[in-house]
Amino acid sequence: MSTGKSPQDNSNRAVFKSASIISLATLISRILGFIRDVVIARLFGVYIYAQAFVIAFRIPNLLRDFVGEGATNAAVVPVMSEYELKHTRQEYWELAGVFLNILLVVLSAITLLGILLSPLLVRLIAPGFIADPHKLAVTIKLNRIIFPYILLIGLSAYSMGILNSLKHFSIPAFAPCLLNISIIVFALLYGEGIKGLATGILVGGSLQLLVQVPMLYRKGFRFNPACGLKHPGARSIMALMLPRVFSSCIYQLNNFADSIFGSLAFIVGEGGVAILYFAYRIIQFPIGIFSNALSQALLPTLSVQALEEDRKNFTLSASFGLRAVFFTLLPASVCFMVLSRQIISSLFFGGRFDIYSADKTSEVLFFYSIGLFAYGSVKVLQSCFFALKDTVTPAKVSFFAFIINIALNCVLMFPMKISGLALATSLSGLSSFLILLFILKKRISGFKLPPLFNSFLRIFLASLLTGAVVHTVAKTFFISAGTLNKFMNLGLSIFTACLSYMCFCLILRVPEIRELKQWLFKRSSTGPSE
Repeated sequence: MSTGKSPQDNSNRAVFKSASIISLATLISRILGFIRDVVIARLFGVYIYAQAFVIAFRIPNLLRDFVGEGATNAAVVPVMSEYELKHTRQEYWELAGVFLNILLVVLSAITLLGILLSPLLVRLIAPGFIADPHKLAVTIKLNRIIFPYILLIGLSAYSMGILNSLKHFSIPAFAPCLLNISIIVFALLYGEGIKGLATGILVGGSLQLLVQVPMLYRKGFRFNPACGLKHPGARSIMALMLPRVFSSCIYQLNNFADSIFGSLAFIVGEGGVAILYFAYRIIQFPIGIFSNALSQALLPTLSVQALEEDRKNFTLSASFGLRAVFFTLLPASVCFMVLSRQIISSLFFGGRFDIYSADKTSEVLFFYSIGLFAYGSVKVLQSCFFALKDTVTPAKVSFFAFIINIALNCVLMFPMKISGLALATSLSGLSSFLILLFILKKRISGFKLPPLFNSFLRIFLASLLTGAVVHTVAKTFFISAGTLNKFMNLGLSIFTACLSYMCFCLILRVPEIRELKQWLFKRSSTGPSE
């Protein structure tokens, strides 16, 4: 008996279910991440120790994206998905073992070099710290302690890539929660000592890896160093990884450029590095919950659809992903701009995080928010290219956006101070989105822009109207003073935003509302295996 559902409908529902699992896990992780950042902000403000932590943690995070979550997932999932589809299970696990051996060698070498070269790395990333010997010494010491995190998170990313290629998402998605829990616990145990942050990172990285090992073994993985370092599939993965590493390099160089400019306190003001960090952490909340989860869930499906002669299903999945990002991140962009001061004050204000910290961070959040939907859309577009086994195009576009960001940083930091760096990031993100979108349109003949543009306009209008309502409500029903009242104000604003956005979407007949209702209330005959 026919269910009346097309294969593409089932595919979209499977992606939606997978994305929902990842989104739930990411939501929990982001909430824990906020608690972590609140603890750090209250203990250290935006001053010496907070800045030292941001820079020291950013360096291994750079290398993590090179050979960890970003590059590994982009290269492993398409190749391993193809092997899982077209080869025997024995051949699949043989390739997985060879790639693990390669990764162990590379990550171990990077970890040792990072510890030895920490003084040079810190000076390159934060030249403004050289003028303050104490700040410089603290940052170098902290960086050396936490550098083994790159080995732990790289192996964790490998585990995630293998499990995702087998369409198992839940455990890898929830694993990052353990990192945030660990940092919170050890930061509170050590108080104002930054050794607590370092210990929490190392313990959390270990837990993030270990929690995935039982499921890997259940799926069939067995560690076998004797399988060597050579395999045709491993060469394919490495060929895909190299451009993705370059793309990640450019993305991280953008962050480093902001760190370099942010460390120039005599131009942008004191605490620039930490201010950028706290504001960008807010921006990463909806990106992690929606676009990262969606792009991660889409990649295995797109990788299989890219192998079909008729790429109609591929174009439908890509359009579905972009429209879903518009639907979630456009209203978030507008509401973050309207509520920037309220969000920062509610979450961080208190202790060492003073009025100056709150004012500057809220200004930066406002300008970061301009590019929020673009950051999320780029994630989905990159997954489309990765599924086509093209990691070169996103790398080229990332390099172009990097040049734009540097140029705009140089121009905007003088009149706008630290806010100029955030605006430069938003503008470069918008340029990446538009370029990748039009390249994909040329690459895939059936990929149509008018339906996307129509969806974008309707959602954008609904978001603007929502922003106006939220602004009015926040001003009219504002309750002054008190920590509890701050959260009541913020909660009222968020509730108003959600309710008014749904109403405006219904009034403007935004089609994604109807699709969302179908996904939530109709059972799919197919779904991702867990």
